[in-house]
Amino acid sequence: MTATTQRPLLGCIADDFTGATDLANMLVRGGMRTVQTIGVPERGETLQADMAADTDMAADAIVVALKSRTIPAADAVAQSLAALDWLRAQGCRQFVFKYCSTFDSTDAGNIGPVTDALLDALSAGNNANSEASAFTIACPAFPENGRTIFRGHLFVGDALLNESGMENHPLTPMRDANLVRVLQRQTRSKVGLVRYDAVAQGVNAVRESFDALRRDGVRMAIADAVSDADLYVLGEACADLTLITGGSGIALGLPGNFRRAGLLEPRDNAAQLPRVEGLPAVLAGSASKATNAQVAAWRASRPAFRIDPLAAARGEAVVEQALAFAQPYLDKGEPMLIYATATPDEVKAVQRELGVDQAGHLVEATLAAIARGLHERGVRKFVVAGGETSGAVVQALNVRSLRIGAQIDPGVPATATTGAQPLALALKSGNFGATDFFEKALRHLEGGVQ
Repeated sequence: MTATTQRPLLGCIADDFTGATDLANMLVRGGMRTVQTIGVPERGETLQADMAADTDMAADAIVVALKSRTIPAADAVAQSLAALDWLRAQGCRQFVFKYCSTFDSTDAGNIGPVTDALLDALSAGNNANSEASAFTIACPAFPENGRTIFRGHLFVGDALLNESGMENHPLTPMRDANLVRVLQRQTRSKVGLVRYDAVAQGVNAVRESFDALRRDGVRMAIADAVSDADLYVLGEACADLTLITGGSGIALGLPGNFRRAGLLEPRDNAAQLPRVEGLPAVLAGSASKATNAQVAAWRASRPAFRIDPLAAARGEAVVEQALAFAQPYLDKGEPMLIYATATPDEVKAVQRELGVDQAGHLVEATLAAIARGLHERGVRKFVVAGGETSGAVVQALNVRSLRIGAQIDPGVPATATTGAQPLALALKSGNFGATDFFEKALRHLEGGVQ
């Protein structure tokens, strides 16, 4: 089978950019060559043109990265349905709706409304297998990063979700750890639970649980998972479902389904990326605990410039100041950090001054403009911290699609843009990565082919 005739098996819709790369990372680890698009491609547009220029880009899975986590629910539904239409046109056989492992959402959505809409669309277009298209699971568990679900309750490490710090999230404060209740408040569908005792008994017991829930009128079921082994069981049990929803961890068991069906060839080069020449830089916009620690670790021995959102709001030349700071290090080929990361109290102070939405948009726009300036000055390797920041940066750099490489830290792979002059990117969710992530990511991007 040639690259130009390859039809993808799995089509994925992610509600933010770093979540998309996180999911793609899992699929690559399972041996699926994975391409990520930035937004929904134009109607009729395929990946064939890029594949014709790059014969290594054949895709077993495609992940469409949206920026829909915190937008109005109706807009999130519309964007997700557009992504589904495009993925179906590419020939995908099964679909995943990916959201954050901390189930980031409000009582208005967007997880419930988007899942309802996707189930409706797939049921309408799949009359031959309507039962498989009318039921799905919701499993944000990611044990490798400390996210587990037991009796329907989500834990972050040893803490319940509502005691983990997520209760203070500025946009999606999570104040209830019971995901059955959380999801039920968002959807018109009946929500149930696939209990851990069924998962512990294996694939057949999980499928029996699916059947019992369907008979009870359940359309969406939270699925318990406390280990990777549980995710493999759930993944195999979902082989016949048209739609699966969850965090990136749910993808662990999906490649094996296609392999057992004879649809996916064994391969050891799914993570292969080109070597990228050019200068390095680090940008950080997340205010998470993990990113604050990463920024502090970098500043202990490396150059850094902090953006002041209030100064930017006053019209000061913050972008120009940041680029002027960067220039001496670019001249020497040394990486530097430009960041807007702040403590929770500092973030709240800025939000009181500017408003929550305006503060976030201002930081994103400022870092996006800085990314463009760095690119014009020869930067080709970007490490970016924060989901919203990553989305703004890849849009500013006019990135259309990414190939997914090897894992840097759990949930964060190396990536390279497609086309003749690729960029090397590490796009990190705010909460992910070890304290030395920035240094580690730069070494990884420098290494090129995996």
